[in-house]
Amino acid sequence: MIKLLNGIDLVEISRIKDMLEKHGEHFRRRVFTETEIKLAGDNRKTPEKLAGRFAAKEAVFKLLGTGLRGGMSWKDVETDADSLGRPVVNLYGQTAVRADQMRLTSISLSISHTSQIAAAYAVAGIEI
Repeated sequence: MIKLLNGIDLVEISRIKDMLEKHGEHFRRRVFTETEIKLAGDNRKTPEKLAGRFAAKEAVFKLLGTGLRGGMSWKDVETDADSLGRPVVNLYGQTAVRADQMRLTSISLSISHTSQIAAAYAVAGIEI
């Protein structure tokens, strides 16, 4: 039998834009990996793209049932893209340990946004 686990999150794009304006590179480097920064680019769409990736990180933390605690950091959840541009989750550090303890083999992720809100949904199955 398979049990589905999921997490969802919404982020106001203006919140991320404000953090970028107020804290700039410090915020960007504290929360996002080099891969995520590269994928977001540096243009007018950057806040939207980073907001989607921020929401994805939160959704994965919720899926893991932990939130951002227990030695986990923002960069322990990375959203990359496959050859078609589909979001892919990479886990590092304590998030990888937690996923292994839960017997997760993979996490599927969907990210979407409007001009004001970014949303992410993460789902994974575990055999019980």
